Amino acid sequence: MIGAIAGDIIGSRFERHNYKGKDFELFDRFCHFTDDTVLTCAVAHAQLTNRDYVKCYQNFYKMYPGRGYGPKFRMWAAGTIKGPYWSFGNGSAMRVSPIAWAFESLEEVLEEAKRSAEVSHNHPEGIKGAQCVAAIIFMARTGITKQEIRNYVVNQFEYNLNFTLDAIRPKYRTDLSCQGSVPQAVVAFLESENFEDAIRNAISIGGDSDTIGAMTGAMAEAFYGGVPKEIISNTWKYLDTRLGAIILKFHKAFNPANLQINLREDST
Repeated sequence: MIGAIAGDIIGSRFERHNYKGKDFELFDRFCHFTDDTVLTCAVAHAQLTNRDYVKCYQNFYKMYPGRGYGPKFRMWAAGTIKGPYWSFGNGSAMRVSPIAWAFESLEEVLEEAKRSAEVSHNHPEGIKGAQCVAAIIFMARTGITKQEIRNYVVNQFEYNLNFTLDAIRPKYRTDLSCQGSVPQAVVAFLESENFEDAIRNAISIGGDSDTIGAMTGAMAEAFYGGVPKEIISNTWKYLDTRLGAIILKFHKAFNPANLQINLREDST
């Protein structure tokens, strides 16, 4: 899940100021964690404590208001909207990454991804986006090749991946739907050479940069066997103690080999 959080933080400063290139500093003073990080940690917390997704999402929203949530999610999290609100927004997909590490079969991952999505994003596209991202992460971490992953996404989820980043970069604009951002994140991962390159790919097309960065970063972390030490160290500087503790606890429980550094020591 640290890959998703790194992608969110790196992409945060480009969300409203898109940069159509790959030659940028990964971190600067304008970077910050957004709702993508908050809700990813909420999913991780739900897995660690076996708590209800609704309660976790709403509690984390209350702890971290003003982090870029969509208007309907804010109303839902505040209790103004009762029950799921038929959303196909990419919020269901950007927060799902911990699930792919917490279960040991693809079938379990798909079912749990659905559960994590449908409490708010119960539109079929909202559920599909979450399931797709979770499935890719699970497949990537279990040694499945990129070509096999591509074939699975096309056949199982019927996403069109028949495009290149170079082809869409000039005209791609912000699309907050799963169907308008998940395929782009997948191709950013598939075209990458390593973790950092994947993040640069994700940012370079513009659009919803923090969320595309989070989804791509989660996939790349799983496929490339972790996140580079320097990127983890810089990511850690933008997090508070509460979120950091959840990330540490989750990685130690489900992915101890992938931390690569002792975050607690590194952050002192």
